[in-house]
Amino acid sequence: MIKASIDIGSNSILLLVAEVESNKIIKVLENHSNVTGLGRDLDKENIFIQEAMDDSKEVILKYVEILKKYNVRLSDVIVTATEASRVSKNSSSFFKTLSEETGLTFTIITGEAEAYFSTRGILIGSDVNDMVIMDIGGASTELIQLKDGELVSSFSMPMGAVRINNWLENSTLEEKLENIKLNFKDQLERLVPTKYLHCVAGTMTSVANMDLGNESFEENQVHGHKISYERIAELLQQYQKMSSHELLSKFPFLGKRSQTIVAGLILANEIIKQLHVEMIEVSTYGLRYGTLIEGVIKDEFIFKQ
Repeated sequence: MIKASIDIGSNSILLLVAEVESNKIIKVLENHSNVTGLGRDLDKENIFIQEAMDDSKEVILKYVEILKKYNVRLSDVIVTATEASRVSKNSSSFFKTLSEETGLTFTIITGEAEAYFSTRGILIGSDVNDMVIMDIGGASTELIQLKDGELVSSFSMPMGAVRINNWLENSTLEEKLENIKLNFKDQLERLVPTKYLHCVAGTMTSVANMDLGNESFEENQVHGHKISYERIAELLQQYQKMSSHELLSKFPFLGKRSQTIVAGLILANEIIKQLHVEMIEVSTYGLRYGTLIEGVIKDEFIFKQ
């Protein structure tokens, strides 16, 4: 059976199409990621700006054309939206219009659902059952604790690469970070100490590809790539003074992510330092893999606006 999932994040929109048998991915047929910055400037008025919606719509329409090649019923495609869509006051109307135009069903999921599906995804590509997972998105970051392959705790913090970038531009980064660290102090302290952190999603897969020195995105090299905390700090120091244009010239694969990757590195460095992590391992599997395998979004995972 051919199944598909779309993950609408605060920064990027991802498509996965795969052959599935007995709830196992046999072959990946399509795997796409496009940065649209849907959550850009979200904290100003808590709405999606028109340019971001136009860019996102363009990508989704492109994905619909890809799906039609595989004769996938669009109503069966699992389409999830995350933190930016939970915050935005016009997300429901945006998705309603898109649903009418495309035949896709858009579901805004909770932070708990993000953790659950990211866990389901990362376990597909790992034989480790005890781990702490960090999922840096555009508007939120999830930290997830697994024991014997089961999710034992998770929480979602309202900070991601796009938000960090906005706070940098508004000179409010230090204040915002301190407030979030204070608000989530108990959750952070309750995490079982780990020297090893597993990382998913676009920010950290991009950082891994930068560490490898690749101009194009090489998924086979990125998946499983390990980076020390010291190296993360070095990468931040190396690239934080470069303009987005310079970063894009050096790493063409970044595309629009060149505008937020330094912000993502700042956030990753902050969390890794906070948790006293010595080494990270990057996985290219994540939320869209988990939703594709699961095939359904339980009612408890649907965000109620």
